[in-house]
Amino acid sequence: MLAVAAFALGLAAMAPRPAVAAPDPTKVIGPDECGECHKNEVRIWRGTTHYKTFQELPRKDKAREIADKLGIKRIKSESLCLNCHFTEKVAEDGSHDAIAGISCESCHGAARDWNKIHSDYGGKDVKRENETPEHKAKRLADSRAAGMIQPSMMFEWASNCFGCHTVPEEKLVNVGGHPAGSKFELVTWSQGEIRHNVWNTDGKSNPEASPEQKRQMLVLGQALELAQSLRGVAKATQKADYAVAMAGRAKGAAQRLQAISKAATTPEIDSMLQVAGSVQLKLDNAAELNGAADRISELARQFLANNDGSGLAALDAIMPKPDAYKGTPAQ
Repeated sequence: MLAVAAFALGLAAMAPRPAVAAPDPTKVIGPDECGECHKNEVRIWRGTTHYKTFQELPRKDKAREIADKLGIKRIKSESLCLNCHFTEKVAEDGSHDAIAGISCESCHGAARDWNKIHSDYGGKDVKRENETPEHKAKRLADSRAAGMIQPSMMFEWASNCFGCHTVPEEKLVNVGGHPAGSKFELVTWSQGEIRHNVWNTDGKSNPEASPEQKRQMLVLGQALELAQSLRGVAKATQKADYAVAMAGRAKGAAQRLQAISKAATTPEIDSMLQVAGSVQLKLDNAAELNGAADRISELARQFLANNDGSGLAALDAIMPKPDAYKGTPAQ
C-alpha cells in the first residue's frame, strides 16, 4: 500500500500546474452583472484594495519599474500581471480586456456557466425565502458542478488567495524585482476590509466569521502557505531571490503549524508536519516537493472534513485579534 501511495504521489508531482488558476476569461461575466443581486457585496468590494488596484496599480512607480524590467508595455494586457491583479474578459470581438481589479470571479470562479443556476430559486416567481430545501440542495450542488466556488468551500477560495499572495512566478521576482509574496495570514486578511458576510444577514451588518470558522482558517492558512511555498521551490530554476524566499516561507509555515500543534493538535496537523520535515528544500527536487505539497493539500482537506472547529477552542489563545485585521471591514 505504501508503494502504491508513493507511486500516486509521484504521478501527481509530474502533473503540470498552472501558475495561477485565474478565472477563464471566456466565461467571465464581470462584477456589474453579479451586482444586480449582490448590491451590498459589490458596495463593500468598491471600498477595497482589490477594487482600487484596477486604476491605481498601473500608475504606481514600483509597478512601472517591475514592468519595464520584464519588458511589459501595458500592465493591463500582460498575463503575468493579469492573472493576479485584474479580472480579464473576452470581448465580443475576441479581444481580451481587463475589466476590473480582483473581483467576484477571482475568488468564486468564472460565472457564465453557473450564474443563472445559483440564482434560480425554483421558478420565475419563486423568491429565495420561499425556496424548498430540496430545490436549494440541488441548486447548490448544480452550481458547484458548473464551477462556482461557494463561501462554504473554504479550501477552494482560500487556495485562490494563496495562489497569488505567494507569488507563483520566478521571473517576476528574480527579473522584475517583484516582492516574493505578501505577509499573508488567512484570518487576518479575510476578516479585514474584504469581509463581505452580508448575504445571510439583514444586508447591513457584516459580522466576522464564527470562532469555529476562524479556527479552521488558522490551520488551513498555514497548510496552504506551506504547500504553495513548496511548489514555489519546486519550480525555481536557480538559487536566487525567488528560491530563497519560497524556502523561507515554507520553513516559516512549518514553524507556525508547529505552534498550532502545541496549542491544539489533530492527526492531520501531525501528518502535515511529518511531511514537511521529510522533504528537502533544494533545487532540482520538483517531484519530491510537489508530492509533499499535494499530500499537505490533501491533509488540509481532510482536516476541514474532520474538524468543524468546535473542538479546537485552545487555538483562540493564538488567534489574530481584530486590531490586527488587514483594513477595516464595512458595516
